[in-house]
Amino acid sequence: MSAPFRCSRQRAAVIKDLRKRSARSGGLLSTEPDRNCPLCPRLAEFRNEARAREPQWFNSPVPSFGEANAALLIVGLAPGLQGANRTGRPFTGDYAGDLLYATLLEYGFAKGVYQARPDDGLKLVNCRISNAVRCVPPQNKPLPLEINTCRPYLAATIQTMPKLRAIVALGRVAHDSTLKALGLRAAEAPFTHGGIHKSGELKLYDSYHCSRYNTNTRVLTTDMFRSVFARVRADLQKP
Repeated sequence: MSAPFRCSRQRAAVIKDLRKRSARSGGLLSTEPDRNCPLCPRLAEFRNEARAREPQWFNSPVPSFGEANAALLIVGLAPGLQGANRTGRPFTGDYAGDLLYATLLEYGFAKGVYQARPDDGLKLVNCRISNAVRCVPPQNKPLPLEINTCRPYLAATIQTMPKLRAIVALGRVAHDSTLKALGLRAAEAPFTHGGIHKSGELKLYDSYHCSRYNTNTRVLTTDMFRSVFARVRADLQKP
């Protein structure tokens, strides 16, 4: 575990920026982009191409899934083209969701039956899922500028979760963007699978992304993934 994070001028700057955005929007922090968000031209163009090709798909920035009063936030990379971009729910419709939701069900962070569609009735329990980038990127690879541009939505999501105690970052991009959203330095919390970093009452847990590529290459095994959520569950049960 890394040394406790220090409250920094960077974090204050993030909060100040969020307050400015809040004032401009009538007092509400903007946690989700507009359906036709134009901020990343490359992503907007890719989204419009998908709409033309598959008009029945969701093809919009994918909103967070779960209640804002949850204690756990899971941060992924971005929607998959035929997964969340198609269904409109994070990690729904592709292999990554099969592993993630099975694990959440096992450790009590979800209830119901996951059937890879947004109307399957699955409910999250004290858990919320979001992404570092809300729009689907070509080849599942957002550019650094796009990650930076979308970060205020991640920061706002974190800031509007009053009972948040744990964040699980799935992959290095999610880890790095979460650190920046919190106004924290990367040197204080290097990414490692199974790593845990503390910021006051908040803990950041790192995991390799649950992508098919990572599991096929054994970079991530089911047991490795389960161990992260087992630790989160154990920690959240502590007073």
